[in-house]
Amino acid sequence: MTSASEGRFPGSSVPLLTRVPRFATLLTDDGTPVEAVYEPCTAGFGASPGTRAEAVADTPVFVVAHGFTGSVDRPAVRRAARVFSQRAAVITFSFRGHGRSGGRSTVGDREVLDLAAAVVWARSLGHRRVVTVGFSMGGSVVLRHGALYTDASDARDRAVRVPVRERRTEAHSGAHSDAVVSVSSPARWYYRGTAPMRRLHWVVTRPSGRLVGRYGLRTRIATDDWDPVPLSPVAAVPLIAPAPLLLVHGDRDPYFPLDHPRMLADAAGEGGAELWLERGMGHAENAADDALLARIADWATGALSA
Repeated sequence: MTSASEGRFPGSSVPLLTRVPRFATLLTDDGTPVEAVYEPCTAGFGASPGTRAEAVADTPVFVVAHGFTGSVDRPAVRRAARVFSQRAAVITFSFRGHGRSGGRSTVGDREVLDLAAAVVWARSLGHRRVVTVGFSMGGSVVLRHGALYTDASDARDRAVRVPVRERRTEAHSGAHSDAVVSVSSPARWYYRGTAPMRRLHWVVTRPSGRLVGRYGLRTRIATDDWDPVPLSPVAAVPLIAPAPLLLVHGDRDPYFPLDHPRMLADAAGEGGAELWLERGMGHAENAADDALLARIADWATGALSA
């Protein structure tokens, strides 16, 4: 996974360690270009030049994975980045088929390659600790990524429990996350138990639905069925340890009822995950207010310190 090109605001010559975002086009393992934005942490900004490299290394970075039909430019994603940047550096990106990224959405399958490319970029910028935070589809992707990409210390044990097609660890040192936060994730694939999910399946599986996705939702969707079916979120969760895991879900989520987060928490086993059931919360990044985002950021930074 390499960065195909990087840039700053047009006409800017400001170096990385400033308040100015840095833009990049990342190439995934399958050659898909993915747009990404890096924003430094705003807390304690202004350290002396001689200590900036050390400060970056000691500062965690949050890599934010948006939901289906989202993108790096969506207001809810930008709001999450703003809140998170008060406690850590932040990378946002658009999944394949979304925004200005290339390719077509596979609705949670090959999106793990997009997330892995963003994590590798985060480490290449000097950050030692990476937190992946995903919402809805992105929430399922961070769970699968947490299971499939590991550091060298526990790679062998985890690899034997991962399906052969999904084994990605050995070739990708540095693509793992150090803590995982999944918000509004499904537990299992093909769920159609709510009206919003039945509509989503129509968008994804029918030619007329994919036209609506492309022109109405600005999302380009792959036409091929999953073959084979990727590792499900509930099957991925037991493989994430020893990385800390936080599961967040609203009790008014119109897409996935509360049996989904509870199933994920049960799969993690005792002490394997922390579960927050948020009263009055709806679905994903659009429903996560600033206070919840701040609590998530505090949990993540605390988990890394612990």
